[in-house]
Amino acid sequence: MQKSNDSSIAVALVRATEIADYCAANATNIDINGAFPEREFELIAEAGLLAAPLAQELGGWGAGIDANVTYEVLKLLKQMGRGNLAVGRIYEGHVNALQLIQTFGSREQIAAYARDARDRHRIFGVWNAEAADGVKVIPLENDCYQLQGSKTFCTGAGYLERPFVNGALPDGSWQMCIVPMDRVKTVSDPSWWQPSGMRATASFKVDFSGVELEQSALIGQPNDYHRQPWLSAGVIRFAAVQLGGAEALFNLTRQYLQQLKYTNDPYQKERLGKMAIAIESGNLWLRGAADRIAAYAPVFGGLPTDPNLQADQLVAYANMVRTTIEQICIDVMQLCERSVGTRGLLPPNPMERIIRDLTLYLRQPAFDAALANVGQYVLERSEPACLLWNDE
Repeated sequence: MQKSNDSSIAVALVRATEIADYCAANATNIDINGAFPEREFELIAEAGLLAAPLAQELGGWGAGIDANVTYEVLKLLKQMGRGNLAVGRIYEGHVNALQLIQTFGSREQIAAYARDARDRHRIFGVWNAEAADGVKVIPLENDCYQLQGSKTFCTGAGYLERPFVNGALPDGSWQMCIVPMDRVKTVSDPSWWQPSGMRATASFKVDFSGVELEQSALIGQPNDYHRQPWLSAGVIRFAAVQLGGAEALFNLTRQYLQQLKYTNDPYQKERLGKMAIAIESGNLWLRGAADRIAAYAPVFGGLPTDPNLQADQLVAYANMVRTTIEQICIDVMQLCERSVGTRGLLPPNPMERIIRDLTLYLRQPAFDAALANVGQYVLERSEPACLLWNDE
């Protein structure tokens, strides 16, 4: 990694900390169903963080695509989560989308979407969830396609300009598509999103029926989205955001107890000790995940054209990280609640909102499958425990 890139990353992390501080201070003001952190993303754009996920030659520092800076990416995402989990969720989706484009897109697509992120400050995302009326991708004449159906949990609806809206082709295969939201007409349903937490993500249901796309809007080949290790290894990103929320709770709990002069209570000491251990454990898991991503290949997940026999190991490790950090967050929330009691959980105290946000955000899909994947991986091997995650 070049020294100039080291410098730009250091500056970006400093700016991310400053932005996270603003996010934390403003979080209560946008804790409204359907709200969106507009000013927060203006600051993110001004700091160059919308372009950060691009490779160096495209004007970024490779956040999410350059495997050698994975730990710095996770620290960046953790800062965003510390400031506001809603902001962290949206920004993580932006990083995810640009990673997918740079992994599976053509040179022309990568260059075009890089200009959108770098020069036009477009926000990207991945809208993949759907119900029975999910999206179908219907081929038309002249290499065009029409979308029919809806997506749910469309984070940033009305604000994200370049979301992935993946759907089923007539043969049932899954095709990645990017919809230029500023150039098409869709129908959004804000009433669908009435959550207890993560209110400021504007995660509406959106109907894309009738939207027509050119061939250039289709990224990669059918079913590329589900290829491993890219699909599952990326869970470490949202785990980093979630850990940032847990860190915010730790900081606020300690501050609350210090203000009330409860620092000599033996039970509070025990709780804060457990919280500190949990947070540090999460940081060590992120460090371990970053080291394994960097050792796996020069770019995140490797190149799609290069087979790697260690993909199953990377996926299993990422699933361990996801599972462990979820439990860390649950433990930190419970310890926070016991430490501050009812009075500390009343608005406008931010701990109440963070617990609501984190509780909802932790409900990522396929938790049991992720844990079962770890069990399957270890049951298929005979190495002693000390060698299961060591390639040497």
